[in-house]
Amino acid sequence: MSQQAPLTILFSAGESSGDKHAANMFLELKKHKPDIKGIGMGGAKMAQAGIDIRYDSAHIGVIGVVEVIKHYGEIRRALTFMQQLVSTERPDLLVCVDYKEFNLKLARYAKQCGIKVLFYVSPQVWAWRPGRVKTYGKAIDMMAVIFPFETAFYDAENVPVRYVGHPSVDKVHPRHSRAGDMANFGLDEKKPVVGLLPGSRANEINRMLPVMLGAAEKLQAGMPGIQFILPQADSISDELLDGYLRQSPVKITVIKNQPYDVIQCCDVVMTTSGTATLEIALLTVPMVIAYKLATVTYWLGRWLVNTPFIGLPNIVLGKRIIKELIQHEATADNLAAEVNRILTDKAYADEMRANLNLVKEQLGQGGGSKNMAELALEMLK
Repeated sequence: MSQQAPLTILFSAGESSGDKHAANMFLELKKHKPDIKGIGMGGAKMAQAGIDIRYDSAHIGVIGVVEVIKHYGEIRRALTFMQQLVSTERPDLLVCVDYKEFNLKLARYAKQCGIKVLFYVSPQVWAWRPGRVKTYGKAIDMMAVIFPFETAFYDAENVPVRYVGHPSVDKVHPRHSRAGDMANFGLDEKKPVVGLLPGSRANEINRMLPVMLGAAEKLQAGMPGIQFILPQADSISDELLDGYLRQSPVKITVIKNQPYDVIQCCDVVMTTSGTATLEIALLTVPMVIAYKLATVTYWLGRWLVNTPFIGLPNIVLGKRIIKELIQHEATADNLAAEVNRILTDKAYADEMRANLNLVKEQLGQGGGSKNMAELALEMLK
């Protein structure tokens, strides 16, 4: 009797966050089925987890209309390649991780080929184009959502959905104590510490880091002794950061590969929007959210988006608990003023921390990667 071939999962992840989610899910899958085979599109984290990377996603992880247009040729080539992989490899399951529009096209193609599709991380249907629920419903077999309130949108249209928990809940754990980190990073516990999280993409750094450095300069002028620290994202080169930091009169301590240890040392963080805001919330550190997009992308977003917030902590609680400074409001003066208020108004900062604790409670106990692995195994049966 011939031995049965191992099960094959095709993963499609186009950005660094998706690369991490897919990697963690595959590691959990291997605990249940050590011989399971993973192939697909992704990055370094997926490769380290044992997934055979057939297409490196490093050059297609862009955000915004203008950026997507600039990289359209590369994105189109990636999609064609992945569609060919679906038809030639005939995987037992396609797992699309985030990267919404690309993965929707890939999911449709896989469906036509008779391949089961599991979509991980729902498009933000609560923010814009809620009609997309039906569109995704036709292209997938199961939607795995990471916020508990998202299931209602899919239930309403009879689209199979499962809340699996937010991946950040499992991973946001500092390695050391705060006191230990303060000593290791050369920080003075008696003086305020401000974190700078300018993003994990080059275009975010180019737009937001100069603004944050300007705010740091203003804060230092009014508060001698204040300290600044920046956790460098894996996806950001030393050259890109150094180009900006060399021009700043403010001393910024840059730390690699320890984002949660850095954040727990901060009294307040200046951050771009995105997953980072939830990670800061899970560590209950006060923050201010600032973001700038290409002008065309911003105005298109204003027209299409129907949520009053962009910050995930605000969205989770359904109210503005964190100040958002978007586009023309994202100035050095406004950032510095909000950071100063958090540092000097104890009642204001305490109320923010209390609300961040509520966000933490809403996100639950975690287990996202484990729940995803179990869901995939259910579908493989």
